[in-house]
Amino acid sequence: MSLQDTSKSANCTAMSDVLNRIGDKWSVMVVGILGNHGTLRFNELKRLINGVSQRMLTLTLRNLERDGLVTRTIYPEVPPRVEYKLTELGKTLQTPIMALWDWSAENHGAIVEARVIYDAREMAVSAAEPRKVAYVGA
Repeated sequence: MSLQDTSKSANCTAMSDVLNRIGDKWSVMVVGILGNHGTLRFNELKRLINGVSQRMLTLTLRNLERDGLVTRTIYPEVPPRVEYKLTELGKTLQTPIMALWDWSAENHGAIVEARVIYDAREMAVSAAEPRKVAYVGA
């Protein structure tokens, strides 16, 4: 199925479903880090992903595993050792995710500058125009 025709409901649904999973920042970071480092244990991943909570990392890994992007291997040791790595399907995300990371790094300054300009313009417009308030009679 090609997702090029967004007028078809099935295409929009498929695109939304996939982007909801791989489009959040923690999934992008997990896929990127596993792509760069290979197999990692949970605490190694947590140390490499700045700001992620244990619960959020657990949920992210579980969802990526459910979607077939990450494998979880449990070794019967005391204490049990659990490792995560990208599946073959997960590895296919490395190129687009690295491109997104690179694009973000290259363009972050321009985006911040554009936000400052936009916010200043919006502040000037709102200061020049008095606020309109709607009153509902009782």
